[in-house]
Amino acid sequence: MTSNLSHPKIITEDDHLIAVVKPAGLPTANAARGTPSVFTILQHSRPSGAFLGVVSRLDAPVSGVLVMAKTRPAAAELSRQFRERRVEKTYVAVVEGRFPAPLNEWVDWHDRIERRGEERLSRLLPPAGAAGRDIQPDEASDDEDVSGGECHVRARVVKRLGEVSLVELVPSTGRRHQLRAQLAGHRCPIVGDKTYGARLPFAGAPGYAAAIALHACSLGFVHPGTGRAVVLEADWPPAWTARFPTLLHFPSPAKRANQRPEPK
Repeated sequence: MTSNLSHPKIITEDDHLIAVVKPAGLPTANAARGTPSVFTILQHSRPSGAFLGVVSRLDAPVSGVLVMAKTRPAAAELSRQFRERRVEKTYVAVVEGRFPAPLNEWVDWHDRIERRGEERLSRLLPPAGAAGRDIQPDEASDDEDVSGGECHVRARVVKRLGEVSLVELVPSTGRRHQLRAQLAGHRCPIVGDKTYGARLPFAGAPGYAAAIALHACSLGFVHPGTGRAVVLEADWPPAWTARFPTLLHFPSPAKRANQRPEPK
């Protein structure tokens, strides 16, 4: 990864928070010494000693909307909303294989996920009495260490094209590598995600480390300063429009929010 990286694009900024579009390949925070992260890049541009709080993370290979707090009260409030599952997160992914549902039909996946000891990937646990679905990695992952318990996501395939499909995902939980493990466990791994069994490669933004075709396209929460509902969106990354131009023609997830079924 190059050390001369541009500032992530700012979506919005005020006295309470800053939201950016994280490029795929750039860690959120807690990167190895000498490796840039969104946190260190933003912190470098702020006055010395200014507070910057990490309230949620995106895996390093994932792109999309990321919010950080600029005050301790804002950090506490945003962290509470994430912890209590009051934040609506929408992702899109380009996956291999056959998504196990008809076009545009929402499905609910309630899985159990775990990470054992020092293992660097999450795995789906089999239902009682079923054979295992463990996925063996061929490279390490280095992101948020949150694991264990139930994970839930609403998902639908939006468009199919040859050997890949565009999938929309609305998770209600935020386990470590949850979407990556769930998609792979349901036999449609994310393009570029060799860690979870993908065959097809994917190149992200120039100058960054490995990327996968998973994008956090919208984030909805209550603003910690104003109390108003906020929905932030991130456009398709340039790497997506170059690689998958014919897959990316569908309305903004925020505009379809009222059409989503209630979780089951």
